[in-house]
Amino acid sequence: MIPLAAREEQMTSDEQTMQAPQDFETLRASILARRPHLPKRLAQAAHYALGNPDEIAFGTAASVAQAAAVQPSTLVRFAQAFGYQGFSELQEVFRARLRDRVLSYDERLSRMRKHGIAASRSSLILDGFIEATERSVADFRAHADPDALERAVDLLARADTIYLIGLRRSFPITSYMSYAMGKLGVRNVLVDAVAGMAAEQASFMSAKDAVLAISFAPYASETVALTTSAKARGARIATITDSVFSPIASPADVLVEVGEADFEGFRSMAATMAIAMTLCVAVAARRGER
Repeated sequence: MIPLAAREEQMTSDEQTMQAPQDFETLRASILARRPHLPKRLAQAAHYALGNPDEIAFGTAASVAQAAAVQPSTLVRFAQAFGYQGFSELQEVFRARLRDRVLSYDERLSRMRKHGIAASRSSLILDGFIEATERSVADFRAHADPDALERAVDLLARADTIYLIGLRRSFPITSYMSYAMGKLGVRNVLVDAVAGMAAEQASFMSAKDAVLAISFAPYASETVALTTSAKARGARIATITDSVFSPIASPADVLVEVGEADFEGFRSMAATMAIAMTLCVAVAARRGER
């Protein structure tokens, strides 16, 4: 076994040549990849950082160290382990994550007013949304994974019943899919959470069924919980989401990744709807073949 001091000396040598991640998602991926091999205290700091990113962004080295139950010097070594000069440089990545967060609706309208759009003709707003729609579809066409889409179709087509889970922003997509699948003769259950009955609606699923879960940042907590529960029940899961780091990505058997363009913070739904329509028709056709 390599002594702890030797391991940390080796890490220090590696840190000198490591390129520090410049955004939160890259840093998170790097932490997840290296976490099993980190010394105990650095792993403890990593666990706290991933679980409490806002606290890392806003806290001081002393307050973060106390909350993570490590020494402030451990935070410095943790930052250096990933190529940063010190904790404050690492902290800037967590702060940038907050600056890039999804805007509230008041903030979006404020941005439009700042740019003089809200007071202008409605046609300017329409042009903005059409442009965002075109960018969404073009980007998905350029980066789509046909194999992932094919696997999603196969997974859903083999299911006895398809449970459609997508709340809040994603609900228009799942409700359309329930309508379309019903018309196409594909048995499905729309989990709409009416009267707070989402858990009960999903309680009959089994290993013979499949789930299509849809969620985008900021992820609907109930969608995440229902997807996790479905995995525990043995159901196969296909997800449509915006990142491999989405909380509904890890339980998925198949992941279809899509990023929607936005206009002044209001995101398009065009590419996601195109995927939804594709799945409905392709699943019906596949079941018909069988």
